[in-house]
Amino acid sequence: MREVEFHNGNTMPQIGLGVFRVEDGEDCKNAVKHAIVSGYRSIDTAMIYKNEKSVGEGIKEGIKEAGIDRSDLFVTSKLWLDDYGLGNVEKAYDTSLENLQLDYLDLYLMHWPGTDEDLMIETWHEMEHLYNNDRVKNIGVSNFMVSHLETLLQRTDVKPVINQVEYHPYLVQNDLKLYLDSRKIIMESWSPLMNAKILDDETIKEIAEETGKSPAQVVIRWNIENGLVTIPKSVTPDRIEENIDVFGFSLSKTQISRINQLNKNERNGPDPATFTGNR
Repeated sequence: MREVEFHNGNTMPQIGLGVFRVEDGEDCKNAVKHAIVSGYRSIDTAMIYKNEKSVGEGIKEGIKEAGIDRSDLFVTSKLWLDDYGLGNVEKAYDTSLENLQLDYLDLYLMHWPGTDEDLMIETWHEMEHLYNNDRVKNIGVSNFMVSHLETLLQRTDVKPVINQVEYHPYLVQNDLKLYLDSRKIIMESWSPLMNAKILDDETIKEIAEETGKSPAQVVIRWNIENGLVTIPKSVTPDRIEENIDVFGFSLSKTQISRINQLNKNERNGPDPATFTGNR
């Protein structure tokens, strides 16, 4: 597994298992367990997914079956907007730890910037407190735009290590990527396969034929080639294994360019500039 290095010197696997829209229960637990046994070392969840307990069970069983230690895994969860603000963050963090049956997280993210700038800053200060007191290994953000990051960097002390955003061939967000690169903040993609929608794209299917790989592997490899961390979701064992099997081939510069040109600025998720948590 290839890893990326954060600006603080810590590292993270470049591919992980995402569990967004995976219901709490056996399917979620078994997906996490199978992923770990299959070689995944990064698991991404969030409080609002309401599946942290199953993820925790999957981690526990996966570690045992794979014969690895907790320290071999990189586990991410996220702080929901309802828990933003002074005095709320550590309590929410402890609840996630309890659900996951873990003593610490490797990465804790602010899930959305929200529309209240002062609340965003106040919340990040609370995140900094967790980090500075060695309660969490790394802190970052999710769904932040350049404007949010500019404000954050001007008014706080600890720079996020990562920004997890919607990113796929129809939403490349090149300006954001250039900004993050310039600040040495890693870009991470959620919904890299657009809930499988992108797999029917003709260009993606053509490149899959050219490389002898699946459309999903082509898109995940495109993420890797562009330097992102990515967390494709699946509960199907064969797909889980397929999604991580992307280090034995590469895409040509021409193929990468063809995929980049598919950009439509098309979002599946909410607009980070206006989202307040109502789903």
